[in-house]
Amino acid sequence: MANSPAPISPWQLKPWWCQPWSIVLTGVGLILGSWVLLHRWWVTLLVAIPVGVWMGFFVLVWPRLVIEASEVE
Repeated sequence: MANSPAPISPWQLKPWWCQPWSIVLTGVGLILGSWVLLHRWWVTLLVAIPVGVWMGFFVLVWPRLVIEASEVE
């Protein structure tokens, strides 16, 4: 379609505390915080796995899903 609008940026829909930089900064802070407080690699790994999945989903997967959904309509 020649007159189709440009896809929206999913980040325009989110407040400042849910932007990519804040998601990554929070995730890295949680992972580093677990190491600084406990100095146990296995605890840090247990924190890093779900936090990494959370960051990956909201920074990489979710924006693509929103863009694809907006193109379908």
